[in-house]
Amino acid sequence: MNFGSVSWLAIVVCVVVAMVSGFVWYHSKVFFPAWWAGIGKSGETGNPNPMIYVFTIIAAFVQALSVSFMLGAMGSATAGSGASAGFMLWLGFIAPTNLVNKLFAGHGFKVWAIEAGNHLVNASLRRNPGRVALITVTSL
Repeated sequence: MNFGSVSWLAIVVCVVVAMVSGFVWYHSKVFFPAWWAGIGKSGETGNPNPMIYVFTIIAAFVQALSVSFMLGAMGSATAGSGASAGFMLWLGFIAPTNLVNKLFAGHGFKVWAIEAGNHLVNASLRRNPGRVALITVTSL
């Protein structure tokens, strides 16, 4: 892990993209109503604890940094190789782990599909300009 090779601007961009894409994905006119009902909630969300957003930003930062290191170790230097690595990370680790968590929580496939879809979208949206490689960062 060479912190000197990290494009910190790219990491910050990835965190911003994580927040924006999560906002759009879980907007009340997109997937929020189905997701909210799928996790067994009803009515308004109220005022969420602001620490949720603090920890979400920290998680997005850690994920972006970790994947940046991994892509560097893999020698991913093109958008295509970055996209392939991102998809394989999603397919091999993110989607299956999320599926098990959702099923044991009793949330079922619909909630999993909404959440896993958000993770997959993020895999294709976030780029590391320092390597010109797409990176996967687990979404919100």
